[in-house]
Amino acid sequence: MKNLVFAVLALLCMGASFAQTEITGNVKDNSGVPILGANVIILGTTEGTTTDFDGNFVLSTSLTGNQTVRVSYVGFTAVETPVELNGSTISLDIVLDESGQQLDEVVITASTTFRSQKQAPLSISSKKIAEITKLSANSQADILRDVPGITAEGGGGETATNLFVRGLPSGGQYVFNPLQYDGMPLMSTFGLNSSAHDVYARPDIGFKGVEFVRGGAAVLYGAGSVAGIINYTSKTGDLNPGNVINVEWGSRGRLKTDFYTGGKLGGDDSNTFYAFTGFVRKDDGPIETGLTTRGVQLRGNIKKRFEKGSFTIHGQFIDDKAQFFLPLPLEGGSRERIAGNDGDDVEQLLSGELAETSFLTPGGVYKSPIEDGVSTQGGYIMGEFSYNFNDDVRFKSKIRYANYKHDFALYVGGNGDFGNPITLSDYVSEVAPGNQGFNATYQGGSGDQISSGDLVVENLHIDRLRPMTDYAGEANLIYRSPDGNHTYTLGTFLSRTEAEDVNYQYRVLSEFNNNPRLVNLSYTDGAGGNVIFSEGGIYNRIGMTSNRFLTQSRTAVYLTDEMVFDRWRFDVGLRVESTTGTFSNGGLEETEVYSNPELTPELRNVRFADGSFTKAEINDTDWAISLAGLYELTETTNLYANFSRGFFFPQQRGFAPTPGIRESNYEAETILQGEAGAKFGTSVFSGSVAGYFVTLQDRIRIDQAIVGGQLVDQGRSEQTTRTFGLEATGNVRFSDYWSLNGTATYQNHEITKNETTDLTNGQVSTINEGNEIGRQPNFLGSVALNFDDRKFDANFTLNHTGSKFTDDSNNVELDAITIARLGAGYTFRTEDVNSIRLGFSVFNLFDSDGLTEGNPRAGIAGQSADGEFFFGRPILPRRFFLTATFNF
Repeated sequence: MKNLVFAVLALLCMGASFAQTEITGNVKDNSGVPILGANVIILGTTEGTTTDFDGNFVLSTSLTGNQTVRVSYVGFTAVETPVELNGSTISLDIVLDESGQQLDEVVITASTTFRSQKQAPLSISSKKIAEITKLSANSQADILRDVPGITAEGGGGETATNLFVRGLPSGGQYVFNPLQYDGMPLMSTFGLNSSAHDVYARPDIGFKGVEFVRGGAAVLYGAGSVAGIINYTSKTGDLNPGNVINVEWGSRGRLKTDFYTGGKLGGDDSNTFYAFTGFVRKDDGPIETGLTTRGVQLRGNIKKRFEKGSFTIHGQFIDDKAQFFLPLPLEGGSRERIAGNDGDDVEQLLSGELAETSFLTPGGVYKSPIEDGVSTQGGYIMGEFSYNFNDDVRFKSKIRYANYKHDFALYVGGNGDFGNPITLSDYVSEVAPGNQGFNATYQGGSGDQISSGDLVVENLHIDRLRPMTDYAGEANLIYRSPDGNHTYTLGTFLSRTEAEDVNYQYRVLSEFNNNPRLVNLSYTDGAGGNVIFSEGGIYNRIGMTSNRFLTQSRTAVYLTDEMVFDRWRFDVGLRVESTTGTFSNGGLEETEVYSNPELTPELRNVRFADGSFTKAEINDTDWAISLAGLYELTETTNLYANFSRGFFFPQQRGFAPTPGIRESNYEAETILQGEAGAKFGTSVFSGSVAGYFVTLQDRIRIDQAIVGGQLVDQGRSEQTTRTFGLEATGNVRFSDYWSLNGTATYQNHEITKNETTDLTNGQVSTINEGNEIGRQPNFLGSVALNFDDRKFDANFTLNHTGSKFTDDSNNVELDAITIARLGAGYTFRTEDVNSIRLGFSVFNLFDSDGLTEGNPRAGIAGQSADGEFFFGRPILPRRFFLTATFNF
C-alpha cells in the first residue's frame, strides 16, 4: 500500500512539474480597435508570442510562480501585468494607450532574450510590415533607406540593392550586413560569386516586420556579421484564423498581388498552426525596356506546439525575374539625361530586341537570358526546434538547405570604345577608316535604313550564371541562472556554400534611344572587300569570360552572457570561427567558330572553356569579442556603450589560384568598433543619440573595370579605413494622431592605407591614401510627418543622402539626393473587425535626376572628370501606386 501511495504521489509531482499554464487574452487600443502584432512576453524570459489579426493571443508556458506579463507595441505605452502561474488558465484583457516611445518595442535579433530597444545596449531600428505595405516598398532600398548610418542605393531596380553601413568600404550589396529570414542568412557565405543576398528572396506581407541591428555585437550569434544584421521575422499561425490580400497597381505597367493566410490546422484540440504567404506580379517598369518582368514567390510555415517547446518547418519557392539598370552616358557638367534620336530623354539603353539572342560556341548554342534580367529560381527549407528542459534551461536549433539557379543579366548601356552617343557617319569613319561606303539597317526584319546623322552607341551585355547551394545549421543551449541575473548561451554555427561563377559576354551596336533598335552594319573596305561589322546587332561575340567553381565552409563556436542587475545590463560574448574553401578556376581559349570570311574577327571568334582548371585552397581561424553595457539613469533615460573586436573573412573570389601554388595567402581582416550613447523617451518624445568609430584593417578589395570591352578584375587592394560618426533618432508625438520622426548621421571617413596590385601587370602602387571612402556620404538623414486616426492615415517622408565621391580616387563628386515619398489611405471597418484600406503612394515625388553612382567600374584610376559626357546611374523615376488591402 505504501508503495502504491508513493507511486501516486510521485506521478502527481511529475505531472505538476510538467504542468503547462495557458495565458490567453486580447489586446486593443483605447478606441477599442484590436492591435495586430503586439508583443506579449514573460519578463526576464524568452517566452513570448504576438497578437493575431483580432488582437488575440495564446501563450503556453511551463514556468510557475509569480511572473510578469508585458504587452507592448510600437507607438503605445507598454503594460505590465503580474500573474501567478499554477497550471490554471489565465485570461487577460489589455488596453494600450498611445505613446511616443518607439523604443518600447520588443526586439528579438542579436540576443537570446526578448527585450525592448530601450533595454538593449545596441543600436537597433525596426519597421513593421504595415508600414512597408503602405509605402508600396518594392526593394530593400525602399525599406532601409531611413535607417541611421545606412546608405541604400536602389537605382538598379527591385534587386541587388547596394547597402553601405557606417562608413565601411564596400562595393555595395550586403558585404558587411547579411540579409536574414527568421534568424538565418539567405546565403551563409558572401563573395563566392558576389551576388547580393536580396536576389534570393523578395519582401512580402507574410512578415511581422524587419529589424536592423548595427554594431559589432552582431558578430556573436548565428552566422554572425561584421557590422549589422537585417532580420525579417515571419508570421506564424495561431488560434484565430487571419487573412490578408493586398493588390497593388503602379504606373508604368505594374500589377502585384500579395496574400497571407494563417490559422490552426486540424480540430479544436490541435496544436498545429500554419501560415502561407506570397505574391504574383508583372511589371513593365520602373524604366521601360521592352522586356516585361514577372514573377512569383511562395513562403510558408507549419508550427507544431507541444508541452515543452515547438517545431516549425519554413519553406520558400521563388521564380522571379526583374530587370536591373546600370549607368549610362549623361551630359557632362549638368549630368542630365541626353535626348535620343526621337527627341525623348534616354533613361536606359536596354533593348527588347535582344530577347532570344543566341550564337554558336564550341560548347554548343549559347542563348542569352537577357529577357529574364535578374532571374532566380529555387528556394529553401528550414527546420526550427525549441525545447525547454525546465524553467532555466532551453535548447534551440535551426537547420536550413537552400538551392537557387540564379542568372544575373547585366546590360551596360553606352559602354565600349564608342560608348557615348555618336552619329552613324562619324562612327563608321572611326571603326572603318578609308571605307568606300557602308550599309546600316535596323535589326528586326523591317530593313529600314538608318540616317547617317542618327546617333548610335556601343553597349556591353554580361550574363553571370551563378547557381548557389547552401547548407547551414545552428544550435544553442541557453541557461538562465536561478536568480535571473545571468542568461548564458553556448552555441555553434556550421555552413557549407557551393557556387558557380560563369560569365558570358557580347557587345551590341544600337541606336541612341529608349528601348533602342539594334543596328546591322556592313561596309566596303579600302580594298573593295565586303565586311560584316555587326550581325543581329552584335559586333563582338566575346563568349565565356569566367568559368569558376568555389566552395566555402564555416565552423563557429560562441559563448555569451546577458546580465541584468537592478539598473545595469551587460552583454559579453566570445566567438571563434574557422573557414576553409576551394577555388577552381577554369581555363579559357578562343577559337574560330564562324568561317564566313566577310565577318570581322570579333564575330568569327568565340571564347570557351578548354576543360583545364587551376585550383587553390584557403583556410583561416579568427576570433571576436564583444562587450556592452547599459545603465538605467532615470525612468526616461538609459545610457549605453559597447565595444567589439571582430573579424571579416574576405571575399574568396579575390584569391584567384596561381599555377603551382595550392594554398592561397588568405587571412581574416580585423575590425574594431565602439559606440556610446543615450536612449530616452517620454509620452511626447523618444529618441537616441550616439557616437561611434569603426576601423577595418587590411581589407582585401577587388576593383572591377571594363577593359578592352570586357568586365574584368583589374586591381586587388589591401585597404585600411577609419570612420568616426554621430547618430541621432527622434520621434515627437504632437497629439493622439500626429507624429514627427527623424534620423541624422554624420560620419568622417578616411582611407589610411591602400596598396593596390594591378592584376594586368603585377605592379604594386600606393594610391588614394588620405582620401574619403568612395560611395560613402558624410551626412545622411530622414524626416517623416505622420497622421493616423485609425480611419484616415497619411505620411510624408524625406530621405536625404549627402554628396559623395564616385570611387576612392575622389576625382568626381556626386550631388546630394533627397527622395520624397507621399502616401495616404482610408480604412473601412466592419463590426466583425474585417477591414478594407484603400491607399495611394508616390515614390520620388520631386526629383528624378539625382545620381546614385558614377562609374565605379572605371578601374583603378577611377572616373577622372565629367568631360563631354558623364557615365552615371540616376535614381529611379517618379512612380505612382494605388493599393487595396483586405483584412478578413
